[in-house]
Amino acid sequence: MKCIIIDDEPLAIDLLLDYCEKIDFLDVKGTFTNPLDAITVISEKKVDLIFCDIEMPQINGIEFISSLETRPLFIFTTAYSQYAVEGFNLNAVDYLVKPIPQHRFIKAVSRAKELLNSKKEPVEANVFSSHGETNEAQKFIFVKAEYESIKINLDDIKYIQGLKDYLKIHIVNTNKTILTLMNFKEILEKLPSNQFLRVHKSFIVNVSFIDTIQRNRIVIEDVRIPIGESHKADFYAVLGLK
Repeated sequence: MKCIIIDDEPLAIDLLLDYCEKIDFLDVKGTFTNPLDAITVISEKKVDLIFCDIEMPQINGIEFISSLETRPLFIFTTAYSQYAVEGFNLNAVDYLVKPIPQHRFIKAVSRAKELLNSKKEPVEANVFSSHGETNEAQKFIFVKAEYESIKINLDDIKYIQGLKDYLKIHIVNTNKTILTLMNFKEILEKLPSNQFLRVHKSFIVNVSFIDTIQRNRIVIEDVRIPIGESHKADFYAVLGLK
């Protein structure tokens, strides 16, 4: 996937370049501190994806993207969250708020790759899933725990661990876990396959929370999750990694 980076801050460009170099399917064709310098490359249709800052001295990133007659896929990268609605209205693939965590970057570019491969317009996709802009069926699930059914927001699930006849669901920003008498097949049928991947006979992970991948294990915060041999090929293929 051919991409360019537009940002008036050199340090921000360097970070995105570093992230891009770690993703096998991304090929950076240029970086620009002035959006107007990127017009020729974009108009010649040599770009599949644009990473674009919003607050820039020459022209606002939203205004710049809006002005393009031929508009590739684009991801906004900005320190200002108040533009998220405008970004959504422009059908941005994603909206990344600085400082950008690597797991959010991976999620955003994986979504862009999926859109490009399926040849769908961004408006048809479930963009901004982390901001709740998906259909209701994809925001949450209900699981049975003891004598009640508990509602869990999908974006709050870090990973799921299998324990004999139970599943332990680990929730974000808390040590709380939810035990449910389900099996992996049952819960995978409830989860969006582009966000939740089974990586081991005993683990499902939310790709949004992956911090790093170290050989045969995944790191989510301080937890190291093994990657099973039978799941390795599919896991790396979905993320576009070798």
